Formats: sequence, structure tokens, C-alpha cells
Amino acid sequence: QVQLVESGGGLVQPGGSLRLSCAASGKIFGTYTMGWYRQSPGNQRELVALITSGGSANYADSVKGRFTISRDNAKNTVYLQMNSLKPEDTAVYYCNADRTVWGLRGNYWGQGTQVTVSS
Repeated sequence: QVQLVESGGGLVQPGGSLRLSCAASGKIFGTYTMGWYRQSPGNQRELVALITSGGSANYADSVKGRFTISRDNAKNTVYLQMNSLKPEDTAVYYCNADRTVWGLRGNYWGQGTQVTVSS
């Protein structure tokens, strides 16, 4: 079982920056692929960025060049640095942990943190 707690959301003006953090419980954090997803009203939850246990990162086209995902396995924490924020980035951002071992999948979500980009 993995518990995830997000923090760092808030209100920011267009062009501004925020850094989201997701703290995970458990001693095997480093074996999970960690992801950030977001969901805005009336829309489906969408992938923002992923980082594998080996540190390889992938991004949605809409955030490439503006967002950076990183992880600190010693601190059981994954981060999402968001720069050049746009109003369309407004959403609830969720942290996700995912891995499959011996055919058994473990997939966990945090409670979400609101990001609002507005002047």
C-alpha cells in the first residue's frame, strides 16, 4: 500500500511558476513509475508527466518545455516544476504511483491539489 500526499498548489498569474510536491509512504518508492495527472471541470483526467524508476521522463505535448518532473528517492518525493503557466493549466493535479510486479499491479492516487492560473 502506498499513500500519496500532494502539496504546492495555489493561485498564480499567467506566466508564473509553481512547484508541486508529492510525498509517498512506503520503503519501495523507488520501484514505482510516478506520474502527475490533471483534471479540469467537464474534462477527463489527463496525463501531464511521468518519470520511471530509472529516471526517464515523458510529457504531454501541451506542457513540453514548460514543466519538469523529477524525483528524489531518498525523500520518497516526486516534484512537478511548472513554469510559464497558462490559464488552460488550471486544474486539480493528482499524483500517481504505478508498478506491476509478477503480474500484480499496484496503482495509487493522491487526493489532488488545485492549481489556478488567473490574473
